[in-house]
Amino acid sequence: MSQTQAQRQTTLEAPELRTGRKTAPTPASRAARRTAVLHWIAVHSLGVAAALFFVLPFVFVLLTSLMSDQQTLTRDLTPDTWEWDNYTRVLDTPGFLTWWRNTLLYAGLGTVLTVVSSVPVAYALAKFRFRGSRLALMLVISMMMLPPQVVVIPMYLFWAKQLDLSGTLWPLIIPMAFGDAFSIFLLRQFLLTIPNEYLDAARVDGCGELRTLLRIVLPMAKPGIAAVALFQFFAAWNDYFGPQIYASENPAAWTLSYGLESFKGAHHTDWNLTMAATVLVMAPVILVFFFAQKAFVEGVTLTGVKG
Repeated sequence: MSQTQAQRQTTLEAPELRTGRKTAPTPASRAARRTAVLHWIAVHSLGVAAALFFVLPFVFVLLTSLMSDQQTLTRDLTPDTWEWDNYTRVLDTPGFLTWWRNTLLYAGLGTVLTVVSSVPVAYALAKFRFRGSRLALMLVISMMMLPPQVVVIPMYLFWAKQLDLSGTLWPLIIPMAFGDAFSIFLLRQFLLTIPNEYLDAARVDGCGELRTLLRIVLPMAKPGIAAVALFQFFAAWNDYFGPQIYASENPAAWTLSYGLESFKGAHHTDWNLTMAATVLVMAPVILVFFFAQKAFVEGVTLTGVKG
């Protein structure tokens, strides 16, 4: 059959092509389209509701921080006058900038020490088979299940009485140089997804274990390392229990989480200032998560090597 005859046959078999108009949709297709639209509306409505559930408290705190003293705790939802100097008054509070510096030291240095000390341990548990490896993994998991309140008294006696480091943050920072059970476990699970063929190829090329770790494993484990770093940074930034135990006797060593409680007690009637201080405490964590959320999600879901 020639090409012209084939086109003619197709035109005769397809009325919509012959008339130039599409046929009317069938009831089944209309029902399927309606179901798809309703499903899209339901899913996005739930997403919007969940987003409002998490966002509205922060919006309330932000708007209250910009109100005057007289307007707080009223029925007004928006400020009559935007009092931006509330943040200046908070920053001018004696000790507030010191709390900022201490928190950055605690969270920043603690995060670096945790990552540096946890990566080699996780690498050994994930890629080496040695006698006692299962026992070592079980010890790591058991340390994750151990509440910190159980060991707080002996640890305090050790750091305060034996090393005389009470009133400082060093009893909280120094232990991070020896690894963290949760960080080791999370990194170990991520490193298991890296194919051993990459490591074997590096060893064949003459790389030692340290060079293999630095040149091969670390670049491929960036999402997992980023997730561990963010977890540790958030935990240290929001830590209240540790600074209360070790640094409560020295206001110069307070962190933002512990200092905010003191600020709230001193300004318990000035809710606008209290909310402004709360915003200043939350803002760095929100910004860090906003810019690092992609690596954070990849590390938590343990996607491993792609492509």
